[in-house]
Amino acid sequence: MTNPVALYESSLSSLKLIARGKVRDIYDINDKYMLIVATDRLSAFDVILPDPIPGKGRVLTRISNFWFDKLGYIMPNHISDLTLADVLPDALERAQVEGRAVVVKKLKPLPVEAIVRGYLIGSGWKDYQKTGEVCGIKLPEGLQQAEQLPEPIYTPSTKAAVDQHDENVSFEKTVALMGQDLAEQVRNASLKIYKEAAAYAKERGIIIADTKFEFGVDDAGVLYLIDEVLTPDSSRFWPADEYQVGISPPSFDKQYIRDYLETLDWNKTAPGPLLPSEVTGFCAKKYAEAETRLTSSI
Repeated sequence: MTNPVALYESSLSSLKLIARGKVRDIYDINDKYMLIVATDRLSAFDVILPDPIPGKGRVLTRISNFWFDKLGYIMPNHISDLTLADVLPDALERAQVEGRAVVVKKLKPLPVEAIVRGYLIGSGWKDYQKTGEVCGIKLPEGLQQAEQLPEPIYTPSTKAAVDQHDENVSFEKTVALMGQDLAEQVRNASLKIYKEAAAYAKERGIIIADTKFEFGVDDAGVLYLIDEVLTPDSSRFWPADEYQVGISPPSFDKQYIRDYLETLDWNKTAPGPLLPSEVTGFCAKKYAEAETRLTSSI
């Protein structure tokens, strides 16, 4: 893989900037469409770090587009039929975001992140050690770190503002936020998508330990899969050949960055620490390897 020029922040003068998220810049096109640009920014512990991961945004975009296409039979998604050239006729502006931008339908985002956990790791493992539960869901006794759960569990959270922490909530809380029917649709779709994707990825040597989805609705109330899907940023990917119960497995995602940050004297609040080039370079290689395993034919 060539060493791509990193894009920390996009700058498109022909479109109005709506928002900058942890990774994505969002631009307004018209009342029906908007442009989402995946930059190379990286967040860890809900803090945007000062150093980008070169090429990460393009990798995230290609992986998301792969899954949107592959899983489209389960439910509709936000990808539109418009091309980048349709909305960015200026070649210089287009070149800035080529390969990392998608034109999407404008939908109303739902106020929860739909998290599915298939393995006992991260904050779920910590909760289980203390209470025997994960996000209020009682689990069997005697489970070990990184062990596969008897069945994937749905553990939604609220969406936090940039630099704030998400808050785990009960399914009942999502019913209060969205209504019974929509909350059940989100839960059922999340579990189905996770199970389908996890089975596919495992055939290609990747265990998807957990993931988060985001959903939106159109004016008619139809549910859509939006944002990104099953990428190393939104999911915990483990190499299947190195997986073992009882330890935190190596990963294809930003867990490598989190592990490095845990060795530093940093209080996990902004501003984040600078990252050595060998750390960002290794992370970029892991993202690229995840894409190759997922999207290449066996």
